[in-house]
Amino acid sequence: MKAEEILAGLTAAGEQAISPWNEKLQYEGRIDFDGEEGPVWVFPATYVKLRFRGRSLRAVVTNQCGFWNNYMGFILDGRESKARLKDSGITVITIGDKLEDGEHELCFFKRQDSCHHVTFHGFIGDQNFSLLDPTALPARRIEVYGDSVSAGEVSEAVECCGLPDPEHNGEFSNSYYSYSWLTARRLGARLHDIAQGGAALLDDTGWYKGGLRAEDGTVADRFTGMETIYNKLRYHLYLSEAKEWNFDNYRPHVVIVAIGQNDSNPEDYMAIDYDGEKAIHWRKHYRKFLLTLQRVHPQAHIICTTTILGHNENWDRAIDQVCRELKDDKVHHFLYSKNGCGTPGHIRIPEAEQMAEELSAYIESLGEEIWKTEEMD
Repeated sequence: MKAEEILAGLTAAGEQAISPWNEKLQYEGRIDFDGEEGPVWVFPATYVKLRFRGRSLRAVVTNQCGFWNNYMGFILDGRESKARLKDSGITVITIGDKLEDGEHELCFFKRQDSCHHVTFHGFIGDQNFSLLDPTALPARRIEVYGDSVSAGEVSEAVECCGLPDPEHNGEFSNSYYSYSWLTARRLGARLHDIAQGGAALLDDTGWYKGGLRAEDGTVADRFTGMETIYNKLRYHLYLSEAKEWNFDNYRPHVVIVAIGQNDSNPEDYMAIDYDGEKAIHWRKHYRKFLLTLQRVHPQAHIICTTTILGHNENWDRAIDQVCRELKDDKVHHFLYSKNGCGTPGHIRIPEAEQMAEELSAYIESLGEEIWKTEEMD
């Protein structure tokens, strides 16, 4: 069913439907625009922004739940809210009701990673609703390849700063407060946040089981790493078929690679034997991953890091070794002041803000020229 048909079935007398294809809607993120039902959102920090006049507004989405409870976030006129989604089927979210006359601005965004997929069908407004021209997107562009910290998982559990995670079921995860999005906002940059909770670099390690395709064509219940995820629009095989991403659709000036701390599961081989076969294998694949990113984004500066989440320092040592061996002035290794020892739990909002302050300062220290790559503009 087309998005317009879905909206028509939910639009009452005195209301009007706003198609997801309306040219005045402003999207950001790695989004699948191919389906007639509407754009499919997989990654955290994916959003649609709009400026409008109107007294009421509702958003219409279909959710596919993989795990956790799933929520969408929205910021209306500077006030942030969230809405719980049904595990499957259509959810209609009231964004605003009985709004004041005048101009309004909305950012409607995906709070979580590929624990769920969302198809955005569009909006429903009141009879006098009108869209205004969007503001221009920033010229600066950032892309992040990361895990749960980059996705903002459990970021809202602020009472647990420096502590293990509380019991939760997705309600504390919010990409808006990830260091990734905080850094992008500090730098005035666009963001594609290719972040998945539990992801390691290599398949069959880490904590994320999005499934891998077996030789007989079935989905194998195995850990899925960033080597499989990085070039996909969709990669959670229990929710949909895998789909490739076209890198020409987004050319970042800065690429942040924040992978490595989940690779210690099921065995922390980098800590056990830094010069062992498994550790050497990982460093070879990390190098290969960086070279792959350089091929698809030759214009970009690549910043390699992990986070302040507790992990053995040998992972950062390994990353530093690979960066030094590449001897490339566009490949950098960055360490936070509390790298690997800041907290045993996920990064909360104040901790993410500190990370974003340090990371954005480092990026700015590289000079204004990193944002002026001729091949991209």
